[in-house]
Formats: sequence, C-alpha cells, structure tokens
Amino acid sequence: MICLLMEQLIGMTDTAFMGRVGEVELGASAIGSVFYMMIFMMGFGFSIGSQIIIARRNGEGNYGEIGNVFFQGMYIILAIALAMLGLSLLFSGRLLDIAVSSPEVASAAKDYIKYRVFGLIFSFAAAMFRAFFVGTTQTKTLTLNSIVMVLSNVLFNWILVFGKLGLPAMGISGAAIGSVLAEAVSLAFFIIYTKYRINCRKYGLDTVYKPSAAMQGNILKISFWTMIQNFISFSTWFAFIIFVEHLGEHPLAITNIVRNIASIVFMIITAFSSTCSSITSNLIGAARQEEVMPTIKRIIGMAYMFAIPLAILFSAFPQTFARIYTNIPSLYEAVAPSVWVFCTSLLFTVPGNILFQSVSGTGNTRKAFALEIGTLAVYLAYSAFVTLQLHLDVSLCWTTEHVYYILIGILSYSYIRKGKWAGKRV
Repeated sequence: MICLLMEQLIGMTDTAFMGRVGEVELGASAIGSVFYMMIFMMGFGFSIGSQIIIARRNGEGNYGEIGNVFFQGMYIILAIALAMLGLSLLFSGRLLDIAVSSPEVASAAKDYIKYRVFGLIFSFAAAMFRAFFVGTTQTKTLTLNSIVMVLSNVLFNWILVFGKLGLPAMGISGAAIGSVLAEAVSLAFFIIYTKYRINCRKYGLDTVYKPSAAMQGNILKISFWTMIQNFISFSTWFAFIIFVEHLGEHPLAITNIVRNIASIVFMIITAFSSTCSSITSNLIGAARQEEVMPTIKRIIGMAYMFAIPLAILFSAFPQTFARIYTNIPSLYEAVAPSVWVFCTSLLFTVPGNILFQSVSGTGNTRKAFALEIGTLAVYLAYSAFVTLQLHLDVSLCWTTEHVYYILIGILSYSYIRKGKWAGKRV
C-alpha cells in the first residue's frame, strides 16, 4: 500500500509544482500525466499477469521457476517499452493537436510528454521487479524503494522546474525530466537491493535465462489480457480528461487537483486489490479454493477501514488539500463540490475494484478483460454524455466513478460466486 501510494506521489509532485507555475500548465500536466499513465498501464498490466504466475509458483513451492518467469517477462516488457516510446514520440503531438481544444494547453502538454515518455524504459523494468516482490509476498521491500523515488522526484523537480543550482527554469518540461530521473533511481535501487538482499539462488535469479518462446508464450497468454485491459481502462480515463478539457481550462485544472486528491485513497484501494489478486492466486496454487471468497470479503472490510476515514477527511477540508497542489485562489476555492461527489463514489469503488482484481487473480484474465470492456463502454458513453452533450458542472461529471464501479462490482461478484474458476491452471 505504501509502495503504490508513493508511486502516485510522483504525479502528485508534478501537479503541486505546476500548480505554482500557472493554470494552463496545471491543466496540461493532467493531460500529459494521464497520457503517460495510459501507456504505463500496459506495462503494469503485463507485470500483473507475470505476478499472477509468480504468485502461483510461490504458492506451489516451485521457487526455482520464478526466476525464469521473471527474466522472460523482463524481455517482453522492455520490448513493449521501446515500441511504445517510439510510437509516442511519433504520434503523441498529432493526437493532442486533434483532441485538445486549447492551443496553449496542447502545447504545454506536448512539452511534458516529449520528455516524460523516456521514463517508460525505467518504469516498465521496475514493474517486473514489483511483480516479483508482490508475487512472492515480500511487499515490505517496496516501501524503501518508493520513498527513495519520491524524494528524488521532489529534489529533481525543485531543481529543474524553478531553475536551482545554476540550472535554467524549465517549467513543465523540468517536471517531466525530473520524473524520468526519479524512475531511473528507482530501477537502480531495485537492481542493487535484489542483488545484495534477496536469496537469488532460491528464486532462480542467479541465472540469466535465454529468451524462451514457449515460456514467453505462456506468460503472454495470461499477461496479454491484463495488459490490454489496463491500457483500455486508462484510455477511457484519458478520454474523460479530454472531455473535461472541452468544458474549459478552468474545469480541467480543477479536475487535475481533484484527481490528485482522489489518487491518495485510490492508490490505497488499488494496493489492497493487487494484494488480493496475488493472495487469490496463492490460495488456488495451494489448493485452498474454499478460502478465496472469505478472504476477498476480509480485504474489502480492511480497505473500507482506510477509505472511509480519508473520505471524511477530504470532505471536511477540501480546500486545505487543494492548496497542496495550487496557490491560485480561484482553483482551490472551487474544488469542494467535485471532492464531495468523488468521496461518495468510494462506497462502490472499494468492493468493485477488489472484486474485479480478484477475477484476474483466478487466472481467467480473458474473462476479466471481457468484464472490463463491457463496463468501460458504458463508462465512456456516460462520460461523453454528461460532458459533451449536457455540459454539466465539472463536479457532476465525477459521477462517472459511480457508474463504473457499481457495474464492474456486480459483474465481478457474479463471476466469482459461480466458482467456475476453481480448477483453472496457469
């Protein structure tokens, strides 16, 4: 949980710095960071698929095979990173010119993305290390890495955005470069820590395996659906940001602030969801299928213990949290309604997210993909309707979260309750 929260602080740090540069830059950083996350979620989704296999081998006690899964997954994920880096450099500018209505916002977003996408190499590789540590239930290892990464990002942003230590002030471009450097530090930490603190022989990490088409095919069979699913999921979130941008630069800036406030609690929920996915896979690997549903219910209850107090805190002091991200009065004074609407959605976000990730944990990632696609189609249609057709206040646009998580929760619960996943092998 701490790891994922610290990961989100990378984007939150960029937002906080941009909120002190200008409203256009604040809005542009929303588009740029969500665009980056849309691509990153492909790598993250692939790593979740690999994590499921690692967790299954861990549950089976087949530790020596974990290293082979790790290296074969690393070969694939780096190839994906290079491909997406090239495509982003070629086409991101054209996409933003078409999608974004404000020329100033589009220009600033392009300045951010052209540097930020180089972080894909480091973040994709680091995602495989996280898959290893989460899949083998060694999540404490991730905490120190996350702290180092966030502190590095704060330092690099301070130097590059405002031009400290004799360097020129680079504004939004400096925020992007700072984040790339922080991700490079994170990857270096993982490599050094694994080499000197992990029993590499036990997990088969002391041998660099040659690429294996058979093993990579098995990993892709599981990972492909989680990869595409996560990409499409964030693509619709990117579309939502673009829809809000058509309401104006001010609503876009407000949405970015609310998005970062929301990300604090959302990352906690995501942490419980990711852990639930791994535990589900471990339980199935250990032939303890009857414990899956009770475990899911317990994790949902634990997640509520964190989410509800935070929702009350955000609702009581929305402006206080908004001032973390901007010192512009017209922005931090306008966030309260959107924050209140978002906080009510957490009642459905907690069970919906955890149940859905548990579907992937059963190994049936194709089913999870199908559930996601159906739900996202409804989400996207609703988002377009309330923004482009009705032109509702930005706070009411956040009801899209209610629509998505109610539907995905119902569909996921129905699948898990039927129990057809119990004998599935990965």
